[in-house]
Amino acid sequence: MRRTIGSRTAVLAGVLLAVAAVAATAVPAAGGAPTSGDEPLARAVTQLDRATRWTLAERIRLDFPTHHPQGLTRVGDRLFLSSVEVIEPPVKYPEPVDGHDRSPGRGRGHVFVLDLEGRLLQDIVLGEGHAYHPGGIDSDGTSLWVPVAEYRQYSASIIYRIDLRTLTAHREFEVPDHVGGIVPDPRTGKLHGVTWGSREFYTWSRSGRQLEHTRNPSHFVDYQDCAYTERGLMLCTGVTNFRSASGAAFELGGIALLDLATRSVRHEVPIQLWSSAGHVATRNPVHLETDGGTLRMWAAPDDGEEVSGTELLVYQAVVG
Repeated sequence: MRRTIGSRTAVLAGVLLAVAAVAATAVPAAGGAPTSGDEPLARAVTQLDRATRWTLAERIRLDFPTHHPQGLTRVGDRLFLSSVEVIEPPVKYPEPVDGHDRSPGRGRGHVFVLDLEGRLLQDIVLGEGHAYHPGGIDSDGTSLWVPVAEYRQYSASIIYRIDLRTLTAHREFEVPDHVGGIVPDPRTGKLHGVTWGSREFYTWSRSGRQLEHTRNPSHFVDYQDCAYTERGLMLCTGVTNFRSASGAAFELGGIALLDLATRSVRHEVPIQLWSSAGHVATRNPVHLETDGGTLRMWAAPDDGEEVSGTELLVYQAVVG
């Protein structure tokens, strides 16, 4: 049975009217109902290569506890940022216990509602029991879809739907696996998910019936956040962590455009843009949108506990 989950804080005046007007936005972006105006986004991404020049257009400091950001999307003049608050970190077992390599830990899941200046408007708390880790999020134009999983591989998840008009969260269905990101397809009504490290893909009906379960053919980066673009395509961003022979750590970021029907990669490109804390821009959540001949990337690579705190970094690249 579906249940309605209350939010922790009251909605500020005017938020509901602004969110209900999502269709009025003029910025083609990943996520939301498909329109002819969305097509430039996928086209812009296919023009990215290693030589693309990105400029940091804006740096927005988030002045509230952001914890460990996971997913980011824009709906009209609002930003939605999912994040996991870890209260008790999972601890690795010497030997697997009940098929798990670590304890569940303890925490709290959040979806922060922000204005475009990064001001916190509402904190929607999600999760129950061991499921407290929100993943990558996306909107279908009327709802925001959020997976909340246990903080360990091959575990379990709860899929939530947040009504964009009322900002009320609904518990839709459960998945017996760690779902790290979810993408609704407005054309088919299907939901597409990625697992821990995005090593596998799922497809479900709106009611949660599993339709497909396949392996990810790409091993370039682990997808952290994904979003629908248009005509059965989705954009994913992520990171791979490397360590050199000397022990030095290195993060490789990337953007990928995928075909939802075949899971094949249409285009992918590395990203090497760095935050104040030294993280690659696509380490955590990313939102991509186009404005004329400009591709804009919103990113929040740093955690709230780091010295610099969490900043929204807005990069721009001229394409086309």
